[in-house]
Parts: sequence; C-alpha cells; structure tokens
Amino acid sequence: MPSPSPPQSDHLIFFVNGKKVVERHADPEMTLLFYLRKVLCLTGTKYGCGTGSCGACTVMISKYNPDTKKIRHYSATACLVPLCSLYGAAVTTVEGIGSIKTRIHPVQERLAKCHGTQCGFCSPGMVMSIYTLLRNYPEPTTEQLMETLSGNLCRCTGYRPIVESGKTFCEESTVCQLQGTGKCCMDQEENQFYLEKKEKMCTKLYDESEFRPFDPSQEPIFPPELIRMAEDPHKKTLIFCGEKILWMSPTNMNEVLELRMKYPTAPLVMGNTTIGLNAVLKGEFHPMIISPVGLTELNFVDFTDDGMTIGAGCTLAEIKDILTSTVSEEPKEKTKTYRALLKHLRTLAGQQIRNMATLGGHVASKHDYSDINPILAAGKATLNLISKEGKRQILVEELFTTSLKEELRDGEVIYSVVIPQLSRWEIITAQRQAQHLENAFAIVNAGMRVQFREGTNTIKDLKMFFGRVGPTTVSASKTCEQLIGRQWNDEMLSEACRLVLDEIRIPPTAVGGMVEYKRTLIISFIFKFYLKVLRELHKLDPRRYPEIPENSISALEEFPIRAPQGIQMFQCVDPHQPPQDPVGHPIMHQSGLKHATGEAVYNVDLPRVDEELLLAVVTSSRAHAKILSIDVSEALEFPGVVDVITAKDVPGENNIDGEIIYAENEVICVGQIVCAVAADTYSHAKQAAEKVKVIYEDVEPQIITIEDAIKYNSFFFKEKKIEKGNIDRAFYYVDEIIEGEIHVEGQEHFYMETQSVLVYPTGEDEEMVIHTGTQYPTHVQDLVAAVLGVPRNRIMCHMKRAGGAFGGKVTKPAVLGAVAAVAAHKTGHPIRFHLERGDDMLITAGRHPLLTKYKIGFMKNGLIKAVDLQYYTNAGCTPDESERVIEYIVLKSETAYDIPNYRCRGRACKTNLPSNTAFRGFGFPQGALAVENYITAVAFKCGLPPEKVRDMNMSKTVNRTAYKELYNPEPLLKCWKECLEKSSFQSRKAAIEEFNKKNYWKKKGISIIPMKYSIAVPNGYETQAASLVHIYQDGSVLVAHGGCELGQGLYTKMIQVASRELKIPSSYIYLSETSTTTVPNASYTAASMGTDINGRAVQVRFLSILRSSSLS
Repeated sequence: MPSPSPPQSDHLIFFVNGKKVVERHADPEMTLLFYLRKVLCLTGTKYGCGTGSCGACTVMISKYNPDTKKIRHYSATACLVPLCSLYGAAVTTVEGIGSIKTRIHPVQERLAKCHGTQCGFCSPGMVMSIYTLLRNYPEPTTEQLMETLSGNLCRCTGYRPIVESGKTFCEESTVCQLQGTGKCCMDQEENQFYLEKKEKMCTKLYDESEFRPFDPSQEPIFPPELIRMAEDPHKKTLIFCGEKILWMSPTNMNEVLELRMKYPTAPLVMGNTTIGLNAVLKGEFHPMIISPVGLTELNFVDFTDDGMTIGAGCTLAEIKDILTSTVSEEPKEKTKTYRALLKHLRTLAGQQIRNMATLGGHVASKHDYSDINPILAAGKATLNLISKEGKRQILVEELFTTSLKEELRDGEVIYSVVIPQLSRWEIITAQRQAQHLENAFAIVNAGMRVQFREGTNTIKDLKMFFGRVGPTTVSASKTCEQLIGRQWNDEMLSEACRLVLDEIRIPPTAVGGMVEYKRTLIISFIFKFYLKVLRELHKLDPRRYPEIPENSISALEEFPIRAPQGIQMFQCVDPHQPPQDPVGHPIMHQSGLKHATGEAVYNVDLPRVDEELLLAVVTSSRAHAKILSIDVSEALEFPGVVDVITAKDVPGENNIDGEIIYAENEVICVGQIVCAVAADTYSHAKQAAEKVKVIYEDVEPQIITIEDAIKYNSFFFKEKKIEKGNIDRAFYYVDEIIEGEIHVEGQEHFYMETQSVLVYPTGEDEEMVIHTGTQYPTHVQDLVAAVLGVPRNRIMCHMKRAGGAFGGKVTKPAVLGAVAAVAAHKTGHPIRFHLERGDDMLITAGRHPLLTKYKIGFMKNGLIKAVDLQYYTNAGCTPDESERVIEYIVLKSETAYDIPNYRCRGRACKTNLPSNTAFRGFGFPQGALAVENYITAVAFKCGLPPEKVRDMNMSKTVNRTAYKELYNPEPLLKCWKECLEKSSFQSRKAAIEEFNKKNYWKKKGISIIPMKYSIAVPNGYETQAASLVHIYQDGSVLVAHGGCELGQGLYTKMIQVASRELKIPSSYIYLSETSTTTVPNASYTAASMGTDINGRAVQVRFLSILRSSSLS
C-alpha cells in the first residue's frame, strides 16, 4: 500500500505531434485517450469502447531503444495506454499527420476519396493504423495491410473501400484479381452479360491520378531530446502520485525485484491490456502499480541449439515478427511449436493489442481465453522466474495441471519464457474457433502435442490443453495419462473423446453458455488433431503409415484471411449532362476529408461549456421490484457533487406514452435509470453514483423471455393480423403439412459513437438548448418539452452528425435528453451526459428477439398452398418502437412470395428487459429469416433445390397482397433473372456440389433469395419533409432540412440536388446542421426514406425560388 505521505511526483515528459509535453501532476488513473481529448483538446482520437477492442482511439507511439539504437513505431489503443507509461515516448495522433487547414496526408486523402468513410467516427483510427504501417513498411503487402486493420472496427462503411484505400500504397497491383488469373472481373471475356445487354455501366469510383504522392522521407523525425533521455546513463526510478494510485517505474531489474518484495500484491503493468481492461469491465482497483516499461533486461531474444528464450517484456507483435523470421530461415522440423504459436498470434486480438500486450503478462494473467498458453503448455515451454531470493524454473503446464499446480510466489517475476524445439517424432497443433476469425475471443481453443516412440505410432507422451472451458486453461491430464502406450488409431480416438468429456465437465451455468457447442468443439479439435497426426506420420514413414483419405484432407485446411474483394457497378452519367451537375457521379462524402483528419465535430467533441456538470446515472440492478428507499446522502457528500436528481425533480411528465424518464416507486428492468448524479467531473459523478443506496423488494412475476410473456399473457398492443384466402380450408387439400418454430435472438447496435447529449438552459424564458446525435430531433424536442412542462418552442435541438445510428438513435436520445434536461433544470447548470459503452449497451437495448411459429401446407411438387405464421417479439419493458416493429414484421412477412391462403399474426411481448427499439431493417431481417427457413424446410421435404421452390412460389402476376395493396412483381422477376445470370448461379452451384462430394468434413454452399422490401413508413404524414434555403448576396447558398447526417451521405446528396436545380457549383452550397429552429416538426431519418423526402423538399424549394424569380 502507498505510504500515508507519498513521495514527490516526478514530471512526466513526452511528445505529442512533435510538441513537448511536461505534465507536472500526472495521474496514474488517467489514460492517454482522456488526456488527449480533455487536457490537450485533441478530439480526433475517438472514444468507442474503452476496452481496446474497436480501434477508434488508435494512435501511433514511437519509442527509442538505446541498446539497438532503433526507433519502434507501433499503433496502440489510447483508451488502454496509461498516461504514466509514456515517459520518453512520442505520440502521434490523427491531427499530427495532416489537416484540411494546412496539408492532408496521403493516407487521409485516399481514405476519403476511395469512399472509405461514412459516419466517419472510426476513420481517424483507420488512418492511424495505416499510417503506422507505412512508417514501418513504406510499401506494405496486402497481408500486412489486413493484419494492421484487424483491430479496427467499422460499423457502416464496410471494409472493402477502406482496404482499397490502403492497397493504393501496397507493392502489389490494385487491379481486381479474379480467382488468381490476374484478370479483372469486368474484362470483356468475363463480362458477357453486360455485352449481351449492351448496358453502359461504370465501375470507377475514384481517380488515382488525383492522389498526392506518398514520400516516406517527408515524415516527422523522432524528437532528438527523447533520444538523449533514453541514453541518459543516470536514469532514476520514476514516481507518479495520483489521488488514489501510486505509480513506480523502476530503471533496472534489481529495483523491480525490490519493489515486488515490498509490494507483493502490486501488479506489474507494461501493456495494461489486462489490468486496464479489468478496471473498466470489473471495476478492479490497485493502489500501487509497478511498471517496468522499456526495461531492456526484460526485452530480449536468445537462440540456442535447443530452442529460443524470449524476454517476458517482449510484446506479442514483436514475438510474431521474431517467429516469422525464424520459421522462414530454419527447417520445419525445428520450428513446430513456433508455427503453432504463429497460427494464433495472427488472429489473437487486434494489431494494437498485440503491439501492447507482453508475453510475460499474458502468461501470468492465466486468462481462460488465452490462445497462447495452451500451446506453450503443450509445447513444454518453461518459465524462468526471478526474485530477490533467487531464480527457479517451472513448466508452463504446471500452472494449469491440477496434480502439479504451481503458482508464482510473492515477489517473483517472470523473467523469460523458454520454447524448446521438439523431436522428430513429436507433433504439436494449435486450434481455435471464434465467432470471427480476427479480433474475437475464442469460443474454445486448444494446444495438443503427442510424442511417439521412435519409429512407431505408439504414444510415449501426450498433452492436451483447452481454453474457454474453465476459469483458466484446462489440462486433460488424466485422459492423456490413460492413453500413453496406446497406438494412434481409431480405437484410441474413440477412447480419447470419451475420456476427455468425462474429465472436462462444463457446468450449465458456465460464463458465456454454449455448453453443448463447446463440448462438440473439444471433440472436433481432438479429431482434427488425430487427422493431423496421421498425416504427419505418413510423412515420417510413408510405407508404414498411409495418407489420410482424400475426402478428409479439407478438414485440415485453414480458412484464409483474404482482403475483401468486390466491385460496385452503377449507371454511367449521360455524357451530355452539364459538367457542373454532380448528380449520378460518385461524389466523395461532403465531410470525408474532415472524417479522415479528425476535424469532423461530433456531439462528444463539443468543447466544454462554462459551469457545465457531468452526469452519471444509477441504474436498476433488479428486473422487477418496488423501490423502498433511495439514500443519496453519501453521494451528496462526495467531492465535486452538486446534486442528485430523482423522479421527484421532474417538473412536468415523468411518463410519456409509457416511456419512463426516472424510475418512480418501482423498476421494471435491469438498467432502468433510477437517479442521476451531477458533479464537476465525470469521475466524481460516477464514484458518487456508486454511493447511492437503493433498497428494493422483488415483485413477481419477473418476465424475461418470450415464453414467459406468453405464459403470463403479457403483451403490448392488440394483435396485428393480415389474412387472405381460406387458410383453415386450404390445409385440408394439401399433400403435406409441416410445423415448426424458429428463434432469432437480439443484436446490439454498437454504433461507434455512444449516446451523448449536451443540455444547457439559456437562463431566459425557460429556454433549453440541446445538442445530441439523433435520428429524430423533433422527438427529442417533444419529450424534453413534456418532461419540463414547457411549450415546444422553448426547446432548441441541434444535430450536426452522428457517429452511426442504425435505428438506435431514433427514440433513445429523447429519453436520455430528458434525463439530462431535468438535471439542467434543477441545477441551473449545463449538463453533459455521455454514456460509456457498457452503460449504453445496458440502457438502450437493441434489435427485437423474435419467436416464429409456422404451419405450412404444400403440394408434393413444392407449391405452397397455405401458410399460417405467428410472430412474437420481445419488446422489453416499455412500448418504444415495438408496435411499429411488429407491424412491419407482419406487413412484410409475405416477402416475395404469393401464397393463396395466408395468415400472419404478431404480438409484442411485454417483458422485464430494457426496451428494444428500432434497428436496421426494422424487424424484417428476423421475420424474413423465418420465412426462408420454412421455404427451405418445404424444399427439403420435397427433395427439391430451395431456389426452385422459391421460384415457383414467387409472385408472377399483378395481384393484391394480404394487406390488400396492388402489387406488380415485374421488377422482382427481372431482378431474380438478372441475379441468376450475373452470378453464374447454376455453374457455381454445380462446382460446389462437386466439391462437397469430394470433401466429407468441409462443405460449401450457395443460396439465392428474393426479397420484396418497401421503403418509408405506412403513415403518409411521416413521409413529409421541409427545407429552408438562404441565398446570400455573394451567391453562396445555405440549405437546411429535417434530415440527419448519420454517415449515409445525406448532406452530400442534398448538395447534389441543390447544385442541379440552381445550376451552380457544389462549392457554393453549404449545409451546417439539422435543427428544430430551422425546420420544425421534421420526421425521423430512418426507413430508407431520408434522401427521398428531404431531397424532394430541397428540390421543391429551389423550384419555388426559381419560379418566383422568373415571375418577378
């Protein structure tokens, strides 16, 4: 523990964008991200998740190594980089490489011009990842580009244009490669469809000749002062004292050991990818931190005849580079374990985390999800431990084998890891299965090794280790012991599978669930290990051991990580179109360059307002309970706290159409807002919120699932129903009837910019100004006015842009805005309310889970005569958008099919979960999945290809839908035919069937699905829009409309419309923001109608102006 009177803090010296920073009061709790955004006001680096997983906060860190005399540039996630770890480092942010005010960097320019930005919130992180790659490899390979972007998430653009922008720097050709032939997919011989149709199609989205040349020699130099600091022979231990944490950075190994002995519970922090993550996710706190960052004694690699020794301070990225180099130079027989490690090092986390995480920290943390520890344990790796008492060695497997259980003793440090070479008759494999190939925790992973008696297939030694099946890596030691002496054959395989399932038991309550799937993966991994070993035995002695069957070979083939490929085709612009008319051209996003330079301002980037307070909320920990009491006394006494806001402080309505602002008397879901704490900093507000004591009394029933809601008849709204024909009679006259059900679970929006709102009272006439990232400013205005009990004309809502939305910012910003507005009303201060990612996911919910029950009547030829569907959505605890969602599901449930006898019913279930809301597709993806599921079931029953059943049941003639709307299927049939032809569906399907015949374990598939999806909403009054146009005396034009810029390029398209109608260059036209003060009562930007209705409003406005001017 830190002493009562801590020593004097040292000055923290580092550089940011070439400028020296001297922080005299460095706080060990502070991350680089917070410092950049709140202290240096460099808001280009974004907060996306706070856990290092999304890459939005990527920066480049450069450090000088005095031993090698080299500078290391690496990308890092600023949200996990402790400020105090940056002594002697140079940090480069997106602002430091280019600006639209001075000169943009080629990386920034190409990302924008290649259409690699939409909402733009992830773009600065993308830029910095690619920039860091170019600092290390001026002409990277595509593989290096894909690897460097593995830690960056994008939720709206898709990765193809982002990767394409990066490929313009690569040494390989950027021409579209078709199946490795080197031909472009648009070459004439590969494009007969278009030649026959004589269609004039364009594919060129950008002009590479416009790009600035990239000159690596023009990049900023590393600050010489930092080189002198690194080479200073008189370094001393650095001490940084914070309010609650003492940080010590020793300069040599002896000091590290002394500190470890003195503070045995203090963690060693180098990459901070575990301690930092646990602080965010689990609230872990350490009053003392020892950080041997940059200690060269822990950062080394030694090669011997028997293997290699790697210093515990080496990062995973450095280890990957070392192993890659070694594998390329040494014979395969000597690099078996290295190859196994490389397989997982390529996909473990993202590039930024691999750049930060160290080998020693990874092993010592004993993560259950570690992809490396099972391989090290299986590969007989040894840990060299050191303490003041001396040195010792332990096998890595001893950390995870119950009978050998070893732990690090007090004062001990992992000094290095020894990875031995394996003998000729030893075989090791690494396996993992995750929901995503890169940057995702494994569902199960494994490291397995077998050693045979020389020249035989008799097992001499066997080790199997599994991850994600227990609290840490788990050893199947008992199974392995029983199999020693057995021959490597099918009988041994069967016994191994039986024994391992008996030994490794995953409880039904295991974190993450998927118990049966995990058990299946364990068996799958053992089987693949078995095949791999059989293949290796064949290589060792082909005469004695046969090759595995040809149809099993594909089971051992890894899924490659390929750069996304594709092409975008669009109708070419008429050559007679006036050159100043931009409509139809692939125009760069209006804010594209600002996205790429970090100069696009989002709601979370707005500068601090005088006297503003930060808000943190207290949320319910119970699904359904009475609130017996709320004790805020301790919170009010906390430093910096101004007030606590509860339901009693709401001056107007607290319940508006079922949407509850602050919980009153009872809570109806976990995550419901009970009260809010307003304080001078978010840290103070959050800590004070933890002091609020809420006493509950549980109330039954607690309805969680759709099945619970059906049982208790808990529904919102009346049943939604469409019907045509005589459904009951039709079932009597069909050949077959199938019944079934399908569950589709929910989905998190994960917009990159979390929900945020800035509210401030003007101090005059009850006016309240609101800045928020929303899809529906009118709704924010309406709800806030109702909660405050004032007319709507006193509430001014402003929206510049949002960092992604996907439906999650239609209704939720209004509720959160109301929460903040009440706080602003009570305190009289401006209120900033920004949700952390965890709170955002908890409070705002997401896509509606759906249960579908179906009964289908059909003929033996696959013709469907009767369909009876029953949909149930899990709406959550309040109505929100759930009525519209279930209406959409029901109304669109026919999709592209014409079933003569059809009935569809839908109910929205009222449960004790956070209220689900609008989400891209508005229920259609879930509902359509159920439809295609029963279509496939019919095809299977009839023994027909699914596409044939789809074709025969598709709408063919003009008819009325089940909701009585006249429908012409001609465009659908045309699309269906073109898609079959353009995709070469039949030939590709034949090739896939041939592949599947030859491969028993790995299968391919192909599917084509028709879809009928109407845009906009059924209510006509909601598909209206308005615009306001100002034409100034200098000829410039300011356009305002009710649509919201969410990344879809709405403002860009409005400029195109305005430019065409006024016949003036786009540069004359500007759109500033969306505001209720300029265009009132605007509809929401959703349902694929934003461009249509607002574009028409802008067009009509200009036509009106031109008409008026011509009359005058």
